[in-house]
Amino acid sequence: MSESERTLVRQGPKQGRRPSVAEMRARIGVLETELAAAHEREATTAEVLRQRTRELEESLEYQTATSDVLNAISRSTFDLQPILDTLVETGQRLCDSDNANLSIREGDVFRYVATRSLDPAYNAFVRARTFAPGRETLAGRVALAGEVVHIPDITTDPDYRLPEAATLGKMRTMLGVPLLRDRLVVGTLGLGRERVERYTERQIELVRTFADQAVIAIENTRLLTELRESLEQQTATAEVLQVINSSPGNLQPVFEAMLEKAMRLCDAAFGLMRTYDGKAVRLVASQGLPPRFAEFAANPANQPGAGRPGGATPRFLAGAPFVHASDLKEEEAYRSGDPYRVALVELGGARTMLVVPLRKDGAFLGQIAIYRQEVRPYSDKQIALLQNFADQAVIAMENARLLGELQARTRDLEESLEYQTATSDVLNVISRSTSDVQPVLDTVAETAARLCGADVANIAIREGEVYRIVSANQAAAADAEYWAALRQRTIVPGRETVTGRVALEGRVVHVADMWPHRLGLLESAAGRGLSRRTDPR
Repeated sequence: MSESERTLVRQGPKQGRRPSVAEMRARIGVLETELAAAHEREATTAEVLRQRTRELEESLEYQTATSDVLNAISRSTFDLQPILDTLVETGQRLCDSDNANLSIREGDVFRYVATRSLDPAYNAFVRARTFAPGRETLAGRVALAGEVVHIPDITTDPDYRLPEAATLGKMRTMLGVPLLRDRLVVGTLGLGRERVERYTERQIELVRTFADQAVIAIENTRLLTELRESLEQQTATAEVLQVINSSPGNLQPVFEAMLEKAMRLCDAAFGLMRTYDGKAVRLVASQGLPPRFAEFAANPANQPGAGRPGGATPRFLAGAPFVHASDLKEEEAYRSGDPYRVALVELGGARTMLVVPLRKDGAFLGQIAIYRQEVRPYSDKQIALLQNFADQAVIAMENARLLGELQARTRDLEESLEYQTATSDVLNVISRSTSDVQPVLDTVAETAARLCGADVANIAIREGEVYRIVSANQAAAADAEYWAALRQRTIVPGRETVTGRVALEGRVVHVADMWPHRLGLLESAAGRGLSRRTDPR
């Protein structure tokens, strides 16, 4: 029916004429067609409206999820794990996936740090794995190419070589997106479905956004961690320097402070510090030692020596910059039954060891050793940090040595000055006592006792074949009975007394302990008395 005919049908018969049956049927047909078209337009409009509503709801959900992740990033300034867990959970939920995981680069391999799976066994399987870039797995391809990888069905992909993904995880369609920082792949974000169903462009774009957010979170955490570690190291260094300044010449508190700071910043369970004198090592400080190993290490006979094969000391004497054992049980020294290594593992529970030398001008002066009781190697930063503490220990040791030398020279100078002053005083007495020798002898005895730190000093003069004590210091003369006994005694050359020995041998006689020799004359009932004599005449 043409448009003009439809128009006539709509207008109906002319006025006064009754429409025919054919005209009525034609008119009804036109109305039915128009009604059907109106219903169709209404259905189309409703579908468009529903589609736009779904898109708006999806867009709102995506924006809300992105906002939630950003909030998690802002809240977890140092703890990265909650952020990664949120990214994985949100990505799995919004992209209608059955599995999701996120890996982070560790050197040349990648390790999964956040996973979600419907099957706990597959979840555990993924968390236990590391992988390298390659085409055998989804994450390996992402790490290799540095771009989005979409596998419609892993069971029909000829290069896919991880059967557990299909057998254990029941995965079919998989999507992987790289975590990029300065064009370097620092991680991967992967999703999987237990059915063959490709991901949409909007879903892929959403996962890209989550990957970018993960990079931001990782970088923020890295920078904040580095800042915190730097502040902790600076604080620890300042505290050690404060101990050095407050303990001039006393190395023990310095060594203990250094060891405590090093263990805390390097996350070690226990540690030891030893010095080396050219022949043997000596334990000078320890922190956190397990009781049984502490008892073992306290015995000087158990100290690791330079001749112990496989030990740290011979390696340092050969020039090694440090010794790092990831697992002491795998070391030859432990397997061969070295007593010290066996004690470290069996009594101390040590597994990972880091030892750095103390050196000055290339000379080996000692070592700092820290231990973990689980297999967890130390990072390059922690090795450098322990070496920095070793350098500080060497500076403290050198400062103590120089301070000791300075104090010794000062004491020598003070003693020399005191001796010269005493000599001058004696000469002054001699010059004043031209005819009376007693004041001179008394001054000499008193001065000798004072300068030499003696309790008793006396002077004996020869009278024919014997010697008689004619002068003593004030402390000795103060005891009238003792002094009278000395004045009355005569001494003959012989080995029975110190004065007798001096007279007999004509040389200095030094007796460290008079009592075992039962030397008389210069001993009182209280065991007092000490004499130094260089001239027997």
